[in-house]
Amino acid sequence: MNLQQRIDAFVKLGDFLSQFNATKIQQKDTVLFNDLFFDTFKHQLKLAQEHNGWFNQDNLLFAISGWAKSLTESNLNQWLEQYNFKDESLKTIAIIMAGNIPLVGFHDFLSVLISGHRVLVKQSSNDKHLLPILAKYLEYVEPEFKGRITFTDEKLNNFDAVIATGSNNTARYFEYYFKDKPAIIRKNRNSIAVLTGNESMEELEGLADDIFRYFGLGCRSVSKLFIPKDYQFDNFFQAMYKWHEVIHDQKYANNYDYNKAVYLMSEFDMLENGFLMIKEDDSFASPIATVFYEYYNDIVELKTTLNSKKEQIQCIVSKEFTNNEIVFGDTQNPKLWDYADNVDTIDFLLSI
Repeated sequence: MNLQQRIDAFVKLGDFLSQFNATKIQQKDTVLFNDLFFDTFKHQLKLAQEHNGWFNQDNLLFAISGWAKSLTESNLNQWLEQYNFKDESLKTIAIIMAGNIPLVGFHDFLSVLISGHRVLVKQSSNDKHLLPILAKYLEYVEPEFKGRITFTDEKLNNFDAVIATGSNNTARYFEYYFKDKPAIIRKNRNSIAVLTGNESMEELEGLADDIFRYFGLGCRSVSKLFIPKDYQFDNFFQAMYKWHEVIHDQKYANNYDYNKAVYLMSEFDMLENGFLMIKEDDSFASPIATVFYEYYNDIVELKTTLNSKKEQIQCIVSKEFTNNEIVFGDTQNPKLWDYADNVDTIDFLLSI
């Protein structure tokens, strides 16, 4: 199976996923194997929602729609054109996936297969319903994928390299356990926004998307703001209002109530608007329904500070602050070449 065959298969998968967009689910007559997979995938979406309360339909369809937009021939070619794909070496790459947001491990899955390797997947129990059916769809549109995709709940065995995502604690275990294998080990990271006070309402409403999408559970979700000393939060809270209905989600509301009670009992200073709390704090990782903020005095000094802590940061949302910044509202729309932790997965896979 050559690279073009692999690209064609993922383009067809993108066509399939395009039926499940963020506004509606609509079957298309032109999509291959819909008779076998369309209703089955709808059922898996239902199971995913029932199994994980954070995976509501809005977030599931947003994630799927994002992958449908990414898996086009032009996007795949633009992503892959910089690499030198050799003859297939067919190494087995183990992937230990996180489960914080829907299909969070799909990029690693895609990268391994598009590189010509076999994949051995250990899914998170929080996100186990969607990927196996998509893998089966790939095997139908490109039969040569059969035998190259394996899922397991058991201890990983017989693999040549590993990509593992977890917390800082599990990363230490991964680093020890996989010390004799080529590996990408991912730890906790958070995303931040640098504000000046001159942001437009449109930019701040984009920031609201960066904060609330996936209930703030993604590593690309903004959990910390850096603001100038004289910053006024009036426009910020006005922009956040577009997400006010998030408080009607029971799991989110429970976390909001719990964290608010903790802050009040601890007599912490914080501001809140009925569905979001903001609190001055040095940490990058904030609890659900909370965004931390920290004041800065000087932009140049802030750049130096953030550079020294870059291992903790996934994305920086800002305007004309840094070269690799993300525009407001775009953190949850990464391109195929926007690698987690800035580690080039394809380069790693081609070097094994």
